[in-house]
Amino acid sequence: MSTKDKIILWILGIFTIGLFINMISSILLPFVVSLIAAYFLDPAADKLERMGASRNVATSVITGSFFLIAISLSLMILPLLYDQLISFINKMPKYIDVVNKEIIPSFSSVLERIDPDAVEKAKDSVSEASGYIFSFMTKLVGNVWNSGVAVVNIMSLIFVTPIVTFYMLRDWDKMVKKVDGWVPKKYQDTVHKIVSQIDTTLSGYIRGQTNVCLLLGTFYAVCLSLVGLDFGFFIGFATGILSFIPYVGLLMGFVVGMAVAFFQFGDIASIGMVAAVFIVGQLIEGNFVTPKLVGDKVGLHPVWIIFGMLAGAAMFGFVGILLAVPITAIVGVLSRYIIEKYLESGVYNSKVSKKK
Repeated sequence: MSTKDKIILWILGIFTIGLFINMISSILLPFVVSLIAAYFLDPAADKLERMGASRNVATSVITGSFFLIAISLSLMILPLLYDQLISFINKMPKYIDVVNKEIIPSFSSVLERIDPDAVEKAKDSVSEASGYIFSFMTKLVGNVWNSGVAVVNIMSLIFVTPIVTFYMLRDWDKMVKKVDGWVPKKYQDTVHKIVSQIDTTLSGYIRGQTNVCLLLGTFYAVCLSLVGLDFGFFIGFATGILSFIPYVGLLMGFVVGMAVAFFQFGDIASIGMVAAVFIVGQLIEGNFVTPKLVGDKVGLHPVWIIFGMLAGAAMFGFVGILLAVPITAIVGVLSRYIIEKYLESGVYNSKVSKKK
């Protein structure tokens, strides 16, 4: 088979896999979550094995402990998050009314000098934008709780994910060994090197960034609640979780937190305290938490991660977001390897022949 035929075959294979994933994306959520959980928990299971436990015992202990902790935390946190989210949505019309009656008129004199119709245009624009946001959030919450697919996904996450995670974690080493046996002998060293780099990147980002998000979510939720910010727990926890997407979580949390602080407090000191929470959180993350838990060996540029998540969301929805980081990590490592080989090749290093 020629090189051209191999390339065409690979492209067709990737396209077919992508099409298949898109077709079954509505049922993939518990399996993708199980795969990520098994990858996340495998080092702990390996450590228990080295301490003398069998793989079945290690898998049972690790899986049971993980889901017991996850369910316990969910039962404590989710009701509070849900109540604050609903309260935030219900207060949106009040915020919109304040913008229309107090904020826009304060700029009316300046706007009227530029354009006499500017005030009305600004009011119309704010009303349309805020109305769209309010409608979108209301529909989103309604769809999450009323959609049949969402209910099926939630039920499958509760009942299917632990079972699938157990079997994946139990057979993880066997699956890796099996796939490794499919690699042609002459390419094994190269494949092992690439897979090792991918594992370093994924473990550094997924395991490290997950811990970063949980710590930041806890910090922001507790501190914003102590400051007395309305919906502080929801805003803080969401900010931490969304920090999985570089800069996006902090930006969204800061904007929403400052807006709520402005409507709630109205004085510079209280608003400054809310801003200080985000500033301190960013300093802690950038100087202590992320360098310690993630490190500098990940090699995933923030822009590349954001692009991968947006592309994954556009193609496969929430499942695409979960798959985005592993896929972008794999593509990033492969791209660096290809560029490295290109720079070592004769194509790059060939000298330009001088014409006499």
